[in-house]
Amino acid sequence: MNENPVALVVMSGIGLYLAWLWWTDLQAHRAAPDAPPTGLPGATPAPARALWIAAGGTAIILAFETLGEIALGISDEQSRITLLFGFYTLVAAIIEEVIFRGYLVVEGRGRRALLAGIFGASLLFALLHPFLWKWDDDGFALTLTVKGFWSFGAVFLGSLWFYACRFAAWNPSRSLLPCFVAHLVKNLGVFIIKGAQGYVGGAW
Repeated sequence: MNENPVALVVMSGIGLYLAWLWWTDLQAHRAAPDAPPTGLPGATPAPARALWIAAGGTAIILAFETLGEIALGISDEQSRITLLFGFYTLVAAIIEEVIFRGYLVVEGRGRRALLAGIFGASLLFALLHPFLWKWDDDGFALTLTVKGFWSFGAVFLGSLWFYACRFAAWNPSRSLLPCFVAHLVKNLGVFIIKGAQGYVGGAW
């Protein structure tokens, strides 16, 4: 994906369209807050405090991840990305939040089922990111390195936090807005850190 600009443009377009649909559903909810919920999940408003908490928690997790890489001596094992891929990661945050924090939840079956679903979905979310595996011209291979496990753990922890942003008491309407903010802060922060360390180069 990182090396295919056409795929990045197409996926970015899909993500922007999904964001527009979600925003349209949010506006419809604001116009008729008492109407039964329809459309995409979590298309409800959230208090400003929830957005700040979401962003602050993500910043702490990202700082822990970055400082951990430095302490472990693995900060120079990062992948290089282009500006186009960096933009795509911001749009992908919307897609991933709608799918995982929006649809992949277990509701109406009690707190234990909700938490179990969050743990399972977060494990899947982390496994889908290519940190413990790779698939290139040579085929599929495991990459069970310190960097791989560290990045996997950081993504898993991040996913747990994104779910917390959806279901915490400070987000009473269970809006996806705090999740979007948290995920965007994470991906933008990664992009900035990679750029500062010299791992961003080329338009596409």
